[in-house]
Amino acid sequence: MAHQATEETIQLVKEIFRAYLREGNQRQTPERFMVLEEIYRSDGHFDADDLFFSMKNSGTRVSRATVYNTLDLLVECGLVQRQQFGKNQYYYERSYAYQQHDHLICRECGAVVEFCDPRILEIQKLMEQIHNFTVEAHSLHLFGSCNDKEACDHRKKNGDKIKNLTG
Repeated sequence: MAHQATEETIQLVKEIFRAYLREGNQRQTPERFMVLEEIYRSDGHFDADDLFFSMKNSGTRVSRATVYNTLDLLVECGLVQRQQFGKNQYYYERSYAYQQHDHLICRECGAVVEFCDPRILEIQKLMEQIHNFTVEAHSLHLFGSCNDKEACDHRKKNGDKIKNLTG
């Protein structure tokens, strides 16, 4: 789940993105590839503004519009997944060479716990057989609240955005 991508993976996703842009007659700008690299060098979930400010604070010159537009392209070509954890804001995470996982989301503080359980894949395969259907992807979000109320309250008071907790 959340771990930095290897250099080999980063080079591979660049090639996939380059081919996607070429096929769609889109421009292959250095800024678009900087956005892609930033995503694959980081961990977990982020929103577009998190990404923009992270790049800006590290000295990368990229516009907010480029970040938003590049995110849309990366979602279209399957290198990034867009998630909505019950709020009016999208969060993103890389999807290539990234273990399939699901999410527990606290409605109070916004913490996100990623988890992986092989039984979900078994259920998916069973549903394919029962309904004569091919599942191409799935997304499971379980909503509730943290049992550690002190930590939850701390995240709420500090206005923390989504936290990637291990589960």
